[in-house]
Amino acid sequence: MASRLLVLLAALALFALRAFARFRRAVHAISNHPGYRTLLNTLGPIENFFPRIPGVAPGAFHMWKRKHRDFEEHGWDVITYVTAFIGSSTNFYVADADVIKEITTHRSRFPKPIEQYKVLTFFGGNIVASEGEHWKRYRKIAAPAFSERNNKLVWDETRLIMQDLFTNVWGERAEIHVDHAVDITLPIALFVIGVAGFGRRIPWQDEDVVPAGHTMTLKTALHTVSENVFTRLLIPDWLLRAAPTARLARIRDAFAELEQYMREMIRARREHPAREERHDLFSSLLDASKDADVRLQDSELIGNMFIFMLAGHETTAHTLCYMLAMLAMHPEVQDKMYESVRCVTQNGRLPEYEDMRSLSYCEAVLYETLRMFPPVSSIPKSVAEDTAITITNADGERTTVPMPKGSSISIHTPGLHYNPRYWRDPHTFRPERFLAADWPRDAFLPFSAGPRACLGRRFSETESVAAAAMLVLRYRIAVADEPRFAGEGARARFERVTASRPGVTMTPTRVPLVFRRR
Repeated sequence: MASRLLVLLAALALFALRAFARFRRAVHAISNHPGYRTLLNTLGPIENFFPRIPGVAPGAFHMWKRKHRDFEEHGWDVITYVTAFIGSSTNFYVADADVIKEITTHRSRFPKPIEQYKVLTFFGGNIVASEGEHWKRYRKIAAPAFSERNNKLVWDETRLIMQDLFTNVWGERAEIHVDHAVDITLPIALFVIGVAGFGRRIPWQDEDVVPAGHTMTLKTALHTVSENVFTRLLIPDWLLRAAPTARLARIRDAFAELEQYMREMIRARREHPAREERHDLFSSLLDASKDADVRLQDSELIGNMFIFMLAGHETTAHTLCYMLAMLAMHPEVQDKMYESVRCVTQNGRLPEYEDMRSLSYCEAVLYETLRMFPPVSSIPKSVAEDTAITITNADGERTTVPMPKGSSISIHTPGLHYNPRYWRDPHTFRPERFLAADWPRDAFLPFSAGPRACLGRRFSETESVAAAAMLVLRYRIAVADEPRFAGEGARARFERVTASRPGVTMTPTRVPLVFRRR
């Protein structure tokens, strides 16, 4: 027994020595540039299971929670993360706009690590989870879909959806209390992507009607899938099929239901092609994929439909929710936005798509919301070859940081968006900063940057501005008063209302609002 214990201890000691030697080599390879040195690699979904323990793990949701603080403590806007044991690796956190521009521009040196996007390929290959020739093919098919005609369709349909909400759901009520603003913004985003994305109009009255042949609505299926993609990634197929718990059964059914909805859309469009010209994304995707050189298989068509749905639904819904929260907590900004919309839409008319350029303050409010609440905390890249970057800190000091082949990069969106080198008083909600002609565009990455920037950026912006403008024209928005929070200070209220949790995109926890008729 004693000999076995000695063998075990010797094996553990050898493992520890090898890990330590590997760790030392990794630190030496980056010239010991400042940053995290930890035992565990908790990058990715696993990080949310660990508390912040110095030297062990940086903590759950740490990129969002700490924002630019780590960079300030280490003195540079590029810091390193080297781990010793489980999942040993070297990662670079980047909040330097010049370095980010270099990374996003030079795709051959810093490609997208598509293995990290496996979570988005359940239904098939797609433009987000691809690189190289596959990505070029998907982009050639998808890019024409995001056209000016589609943007106008987004605006017009958003306006109709908001009018339907006001007339047939809220009616003549003077006050509407909403326990969580996503209860409003998720359906808005779903209805917009439904019609502008897939030519499928869903009235508010039918949002909870389950169609024949289904067990849940499209809204429920899509929302359940978007909330559980990481859970689905971690669960083996056999366990999901067995579904020993009600939650797993619901996840399994949601994935099956969503795939069925998408297959039905494809079949209906092929069996009954429209005679009139359509400008929704799905029609453009189908038309483009008729080219024999780039034709999509059904699994690829479904995979890209899923990405359009996920991005057009969850990302926009959460952004709009944060935007309404910020308007509610900053009544002076809300008043200014109301006046700007009212001036553009004189004589009581509704805002048109052609007015969007004149609604610059609305766009500024949206951009400031996206700056403070970027949809994702990290944009991953990888290092394809031994290289180096030269950086300058806030004190004007310069240094060169080696980046060994095989390392990973996290473009640290909160660190960039809260970096005082680019944004004065970064923790203050100030939309006016985006009205200046020289605002720092390279330090604003809610939709990524470079060739891999989000194709649907204008789709999302158009929808958000149209929905917010319609709401502000008709209602005053305020945070709902709740007795349990009586006496709460402004800072505590801000932290409560903007509390977030991780997901496919950053997710607001609860935003209770009241809408009062003007």
